[in-house]
Amino acid sequence: MFEAMIDPTARPAVTAPVVLAPRPAELAGLTVGLLTNTKKNAESFLDEVGALLAEEHGVAGLVRRKKLNIAQTAPAEMRDELVRACDVIVVGVGDCGSCSASAVADGLELEAAGVPAVVICSEAFVPTADAMADLKGAKGYDYARTPHPVAPLERAEVRARARRILPDLVGILTRASVAA
Repeated sequence: MFEAMIDPTARPAVTAPVVLAPRPAELAGLTVGLLTNTKKNAESFLDEVGALLAEEHGVAGLVRRKKLNIAQTAPAEMRDELVRACDVIVVGVGDCGSCSASAVADGLELEAAGVPAVVICSEAFVPTADAMADLKGAKGYDYARTPHPVAPLERAEVRARARRILPDLVGILTRASVAA
């Protein structure tokens, strides 16, 4: 009781660790969800990731959704739709404190619903992303990191970032599931 009074995060006690969704062995033939936010370049970054996944990993389809509030998780209806339609999901781009935290929360909500999700955050917001994962009972949740910032990049730079982060994304989506 006393600890709750002095903890400025007012975080609830976590009762059970998050169990991550089982990972597929590969992405070929799967449908990939791309959940983006309204941060500048987030949508183009995930479009580049989707194109690379189709070209190099044989994904069968892409489902794109954009949440309109970067500071909150995607609406439950949007997450439910993605869970029904997709085999794996890429969430991004966390490029500020609020959007990084909510992106990690989205990824963990999707994992809890049984779909592997990888989140993309810029390196400047690793502490925020880690804090949200810890808060949600997933300490050590693995997500992909890209140099900060993403928002001011030109199209060719976004493409280069997507290319560079692709192996991490594929690795996180396909390796054996590990409980946090």
